[in-house]
Amino acid sequence: MPIVVRIDVELARRKMSVGEFAEKVGLTPANVAVLKNGRAKAVRFSTLDAMCRVLDCQPGDLLEWVPAEEAVERLL
Repeated sequence: MPIVVRIDVELARRKMSVGEFAEKVGLTPANVAVLKNGRAKAVRFSTLDAMCRVLDCQPGDLLEWVPAEEAVERLL
């Protein structure tokens, strides 16, 4: 999929654990893992809002569009 989720980058910048992030956003750590690993098919705007609020960032800091070929390369 050509949308790359960069939650891990933002978590690392803030030295925040997945568990802490999940609790503050209101997700399970398993659902955060689904988002981080690019396996999510959709994200609710309310969830994106909560993630941006917790990380004090913009949606574009968490989501990036890349050409399909590049997305495949990133997964390898």
